[in-house]
Amino acid sequence: MKNLQQIQKILPSTNNFLILIKFLIFFGCVLIIVTSFFTTTLPFNINIINTSNHYKKYVNFQIISNYSTTFNLLPPPSPPPLPPLSPSPLPPPPPPPSLPPPPPTPPPPRVTFLHNMEDGELLKKASLVNKEIISTPKIAFMFLVRGALPLAPLWDRFFNGHQGLYSIYVHASPTYDESYSKDSVFFGRRIPSKPVRWGNMNMVEAERRLLANALLDPSNQRFVLHSETCIPLFDFPTIYSYLINSTKTYIQVFDEPGATGRGRYSHHMSPQIDLSQWRKGSQWFEMDRELALNVIRDQTYFPVFRKYCKDKCYGDEHYLQTYVAIKYWEKNSNRTITWVDWSIIGPHPGRFERPRVTIEFLKNLRDNFTCEYNGQKTNVCYLFARKFMPSSLTRLLRFGSKVLKYG
Repeated sequence: MKNLQQIQKILPSTNNFLILIKFLIFFGCVLIIVTSFFTTTLPFNINIINTSNHYKKYVNFQIISNYSTTFNLLPPPSPPPLPPLSPSPLPPPPPPPSLPPPPPTPPPPRVTFLHNMEDGELLKKASLVNKEIISTPKIAFMFLVRGALPLAPLWDRFFNGHQGLYSIYVHASPTYDESYSKDSVFFGRRIPSKPVRWGNMNMVEAERRLLANALLDPSNQRFVLHSETCIPLFDFPTIYSYLINSTKTYIQVFDEPGATGRGRYSHHMSPQIDLSQWRKGSQWFEMDRELALNVIRDQTYFPVFRKYCKDKCYGDEHYLQTYVAIKYWEKNSNRTITWVDWSIIGPHPGRFERPRVTIEFLKNLRDNFTCEYNGQKTNVCYLFARKFMPSSLTRLLRFGSKVLKYG
């Protein structure tokens, strides 16, 4: 009985202890929750006042532990909003699918030719051009030159206003790749050419090439050969009337017995050409259409010259002259209409620079000669003159209207 009473005395104490434990646990939970709330929402340090150092360390440790635990459990705060971005230009559209680059554009040709026929085809085609009745005949002006035409402005003035009465053909060195001025009558008038050497038979081949090109136009009825140093001594109407109405051709032909004449003959040319038939004359000719056709068709005398006229034979002074003397002497005047100065001894005629070109000099070339034209005596014998150097151009242009009567 006594033990039972003792136990009953002890039980209240035990109950009270359990109540205290529950209270402490509840108080601790509340404290943890409150502490966690303040540590996550308020940025301040927790200081425990009036506590022992040991208790401070314990509380601080507990707060840090609780703060770490709470930090790991709660989501991180949202980052501050970014400042508004300034509008940027739209990116360029993507490039189209890559294609192979186009081939480079070739440069425009600096030289244009009338055609691209070779000599054989050209001569054959020219020889077959039908003879037609032409209401307005033309004169073919054929220029055998090295390259540039320094006297072109003078010729431009000469031809001005007479379109349809002339044709122009230029045979220049193949190495000359410049083009003549677009506002000149020589622009686009070059023919396919081959190299030419002074005194060689390829000079005669160039002349035949020029004739063949001019013969392709049935309107061309007269054919005159010039160099880059030639000038006209009269106006276009005078020269046109003189040549179109002439009954003769103008190829200088004479027999020279010396070393520069018969001395150039080769006995290998016999029997087609005898020494007695060998002739000499100026290279610068004028002929009609009939003779021009026969020259390019020649298969008898030209091959002989090409084979045996070598070195110092100078075929340009002998082939056409000998051919005409043998075949067409009756219709030839045996004189040239292109004046040159042979007063200087040597292989080349005299040259005329600016100081030598005067009004008196040009007047003498026009009037100081006597010859025959269509059976009548005349003072108009030379229509052209040559060996005028580029320095003479300014004076020629100045005297063109006063003396030469053109422009």
